[in-house]
Amino acid sequence: MLRDFPRALDLGAFHGLLGRTVGALPSVGEMIYAESVYDYAALCPRPALVCDEDLLPFKDASLNLVVSGLALHRVNDLPGSLIQIRRALAPDGLFMAAALGARALIELRECLIEAEGEMEGGASPRVSPFGDVRAYGALLQRAGFALPVADAEELTVVYPSPRELMREVRALGGGNVLTVRSKTPLPRRTLARAEDIYRERHGTPDGKVTATFQFVFMSGWAPHASQQQPLKPGSAQARLADALHTQEHSAGDKAPFRKASKDEEG
Repeated sequence: MLRDFPRALDLGAFHGLLGRTVGALPSVGEMIYAESVYDYAALCPRPALVCDEDLLPFKDASLNLVVSGLALHRVNDLPGSLIQIRRALAPDGLFMAAALGARALIELRECLIEAEGEMEGGASPRVSPFGDVRAYGALLQRAGFALPVADAEELTVVYPSPRELMREVRALGGGNVLTVRSKTPLPRRTLARAEDIYRERHGTPDGKVTATFQFVFMSGWAPHASQQQPLKPGSAQARLADALHTQEHSAGDKAPFRKASKDEEG
């Protein structure tokens, strides 16, 4: 970005790796680190503060840049968090973030549900739900960001076994945190059945397994008069039909009626 950002925020900083990288750019001035867990915030450079990602203690228009790396998918109120971020940004301030998408851990999610349904007669989600890329984009618009963009990328990771994948997901806090969920641990037989299903469907020739991680990348700007604005309806100087070398029909035109043949009806 060919502009300066005097004051920036790393939201959900964890150990502050993203904030350190962005803060080292010559265009970025002061970098503030915000983390909801005190132990992690203590590892970040100063200034650092402890706060929930959806309860921001910043004045309106007090920040020029907000970045967040894989933190926003775990907040309780994502729409509210995005609205607070937009309000905390000064006019023409920039927001950039990455969050887990709906296809993250899709293999593990499906295998656990199938195994629990087969062995227990019913299933409860065991992996946290994540938002679809279109939902993230819609939330950016709802929060009032200008020029919102949401895009997704998938990464395939290889693990020694389904059990090692589950251990890492739990260590990362990726278990289901919904209030309405089963609090009963999975029986060993159900867990073993889930591992068998996983190996059958997602195993590699050398006995390992694969897992999908989908990342949704978001960006948006706090509105400002200098930004690009959509043209008024009817102000176009060229016709799309001419560019496509086709014939234009109005929305009220009806297609010619043709009675279907007996073969088509069948």
